[in-house]
Amino acid sequence: MADKLPSEADVVVVGAGLAGLVATRDLAAQGRAVAVLEARDRVGGRLLNAQIGDGKVVEVGGQWVGPTQHRALALARELEVETFPTYAEGDNVVELGGRLRRYRGAIPKINPAVLADIGQAQFRIDRMARAVPTEAPWRAPRAEAWDAQTMWTWIRRNTVTQAARAILQLAVEAVWAAHPADVSLLHVLFYTHSAGSFDDLIGTEGGAQQDRLVGGSQELALRLAAHLGDSVNLSAPVRRIEQRGDSVTVSSDRGAVRARAAIVAIPPTLCARIAYDPPMPALRDQLTQRMAQGSVIKCMAVYDAPFWRAEGLSGQATSVEGPVKIVFDNSPPDGSPGVLLGFLEGRQARELGQWTEEARRGAVVGCFKRLFGAAAASPQAYVEQAWAEEEFTRGCYGCLMPPGTWVSLGSALREPVGRLHWAGAETATTWNGYMDGAIRSGEAAATAVLAQLG
Repeated sequence: MADKLPSEADVVVVGAGLAGLVATRDLAAQGRAVAVLEARDRVGGRLLNAQIGDGKVVEVGGQWVGPTQHRALALARELEVETFPTYAEGDNVVELGGRLRRYRGAIPKINPAVLADIGQAQFRIDRMARAVPTEAPWRAPRAEAWDAQTMWTWIRRNTVTQAARAILQLAVEAVWAAHPADVSLLHVLFYTHSAGSFDDLIGTEGGAQQDRLVGGSQELALRLAAHLGDSVNLSAPVRRIEQRGDSVTVSSDRGAVRARAAIVAIPPTLCARIAYDPPMPALRDQLTQRMAQGSVIKCMAVYDAPFWRAEGLSGQATSVEGPVKIVFDNSPPDGSPGVLLGFLEGRQARELGQWTEEARRGAVVGCFKRLFGAAAASPQAYVEQAWAEEEFTRGCYGCLMPPGTWVSLGSALREPVGRLHWAGAETATTWNGYMDGAIRSGEAAATAVLAQLG
């Protein structure tokens, strides 16, 4: 990490998350001098590890990789970070209608009519998603109609059982950390196509939650940054970007860097907090005003051992009642200590985010006790991360598009503005919103900058 900011570089990269670090790696490999300006005192962006003792960590940010996330897996191999499977042996638990049911596999033992209702809805979502071009969702055959309605409107019109609606709502909250009423149907379809299918988004085995990274996901960013050395400048929040002729001047709290091009690799909503001279085109500015981050608090209870495994449970649970609606076994690779991970998402995150940490812990651990029994009532430690409280994140998992945004403003998402290029998981066309998408976006931005610089 650099002690002093350089006054000049070929390229300035704003943000030291995966997208920014990968872009820097690719530019440096082509002999370009790059200065990375990161607002935080650490690298990783929305990837963050937390220590739980004995040198072991849990991930309080993004953490999973799936089998079709080829760029994330390739980067892990390149950096010699191993993967291990999310624990999924034994019975899962579903709480629906005030009752707990145990089941194995992907399909819970609930009313067959409800399962059929969910199945037909997922089939229709996948079919519509395949018609959405991921590089230009606004060009889908029914883009205007799909972008004019929320996902909640679609769910209510296309399901017949209340339970199916509740479970689909839970699935949307789990992926976008937002209520279905907050999200455009077109955005859900685009996102689904970018991942492959709705099952790929919500699934564990074979899906986006299949594997974890040994040492925690932030290890990818830490190792990338170590390779980049003095190119990375921490505690340098960018406040202003000026373009004049063939140069860009990026001003931060630690000074300014003049370059021939810049890559802004932070979420669109944070891009809007930078002052630009000349100002952003209206289309781009209107877009970043509308792309809010999701709301999530990631909560973990740490136990001496994963007691649920001895009881034949996987540690995975879904609850329509909540406030924790999705639970995973998040124990380290050797299974010690035991860790239950629960998410507060969307409206639950906003409501409980106003509580004290002690009250929130009580609600979360209370859910774990209801789902896994009395042994869950007394964790030895509790860890949480409220991403909406983070000054340089302002929410997770990523930004989402409300109705009308893709069709009217979406073309500005990836379009460079002069010598400014955009990167980050939200700009990806494959695995949008995930680590894999962030990596792909960094690679794409580096390629575009190299072409511009000649």
